[in-house]
Amino acid sequence: MTNDAIFTKVQAIIADQLDKEPAAVQLTTDLKNDLAADSLDVFEIINEIEDEFDVTIEADDPINTVADLVDYIGKTA
Repeated sequence: MTNDAIFTKVQAIIADQLDKEPAAVQLTTDLKNDLAADSLDVFEIINEIEDEFDVTIEADDPINTVADLVDYIGKTA
């Protein structure tokens, strides 16, 4: 799967979970700072991404931006 395809799915998941427009979710978007996601929001996003891509994201993995998620999925999926 290409990074563009991964991004499109991740973008849709995040936009849906946070009730945002997909255009508000870009690669450089910081989940907490730009989208005001709290810890529960991030947990739910990560759970849905893990289910969608069949990956496991550990709590100590440095995931802050959408690009971090896309890169992680690209390397592990």
